[in-house]
Amino acid sequence: MKQLLFLSILTFSLLYAKSDFIYETREEVVAYTGPMKETHRSSIQDAIDNAKEGSIIKLKAGIYEGNIVITKPISIIGAEEGVIIDGMGVGSVITVKSSYVTLKNLTIQNSGERSDVLDAAINMTGDTTTGALVQNEVSQCKILDSLLGINMEIVNNSLIKNNYITSKNYELGLRGDGIRLWYSNDNMIQKNHLYRSRDMVVWYSHGNTIEENLAEHGRYSLHFMYAGKNFVHNNVFQYNSVGIFFMYSNDTIATGNVITNALGATGIGIGLKDSSNFTIENNTIVYNAQGMYIDRSPFEPDSHLWIRNNQFLFNSEALHFHSLCENGIFENNVVKGNIEDVVNDSRSSDNFKNEFTKNYWDNYEGFDTNMDGYGDNPYRVYQYADKLWAYNPSVKFFYGSPVMTLLNFLSKLAPFSEPIFLLEDKTPKFTH
Repeated sequence: MKQLLFLSILTFSLLYAKSDFIYETREEVVAYTGPMKETHRSSIQDAIDNAKEGSIIKLKAGIYEGNIVITKPISIIGAEEGVIIDGMGVGSVITVKSSYVTLKNLTIQNSGERSDVLDAAINMTGDTTTGALVQNEVSQCKILDSLLGINMEIVNNSLIKNNYITSKNYELGLRGDGIRLWYSNDNMIQKNHLYRSRDMVVWYSHGNTIEENLAEHGRYSLHFMYAGKNFVHNNVFQYNSVGIFFMYSNDTIATGNVITNALGATGIGIGLKDSSNFTIENNTIVYNAQGMYIDRSPFEPDSHLWIRNNQFLFNSEALHFHSLCENGIFENNVVKGNIEDVVNDSRSSDNFKNEFTKNYWDNYEGFDTNMDGYGDNPYRVYQYADKLWAYNPSVKFFYGSPVMTLLNFLSKLAPFSEPIFLLEDKTPKFTH
């Protein structure tokens, strides 16, 4: 009896302990404190300046000094392998201020390290007065040892394809973004490999297609902010802190992506915050701390989320709901091998009104007597003692320990507090 009393006291003390766990999604601007370096005029700048519009400059193998500025429609193409444009550790290696510019088959390396001026391998910037740059292309390039890889500000209808991008060898938060879209619309970002850069960001940018990219060993594989009507298709994101995170965004489709091994305290496969009218479909989300994290989404009244035909496999938590979450439609998903199928840390089922139908749950305990492929009884999920760590993640340290296992067993056998109802799938799939 004394042991049971002790366990009860421990339960209530943990249940109402204050949590200081915060999901950090802000970008921090790091002031540059290093030496100020001067740029040098590149040996090929005269050739660029003297070229007629529409010219193609073909470079032979060799090392060319960077800090190039392009202000007219031209193409710079490596005629053979081994064409290196080196920024000499200062400024942006190539600055593009014109539409109809092509950069192809080049190795672009060694930018400056000033984050306050966005030193990049390629800095492509339009202007609010003269308008966006259009129809630019960067393809088959290697970007090495650069703070930012490709920075696109006010650039539309352009192609970024088949590039390898890595950053300077800094701590993760101090690296620049591999690809950065800022007020840039209707671009194609395709088949690029980002390795040990920081993020790929799409901010204030709409109508972009991001497909068949590989991003690994970074922070945010793909981070949207105030962005709408983008298409995210068939990407592979692995060994990053976060796979895809959508913030304050609308009307986007994410389909066919593979997101794996987003680990750590805030590891998330796909996250949505204050986002509406999203379709998340046919994705494979496996071996993440949280498969999908949903915070106040959908955000706009009478809007929805459509979460369909995804596989949530072997995550610590398959679905994590934070704050107000309703009007989500979860259909034909496979939820298998996860430690927890669903976590709701809002402390209330009143803020959790979603539709679950025809999903496969490997924790379903039921039968299919009429052999129609669906369980005879609904699948219902409750939180018992596991709500202790749902509200206070530091308690997760004890997950799987004998005391937590005993508490959960006792709560189900003879609940001393009312369990929290999370969801009901009225037609759970019996097999998948």
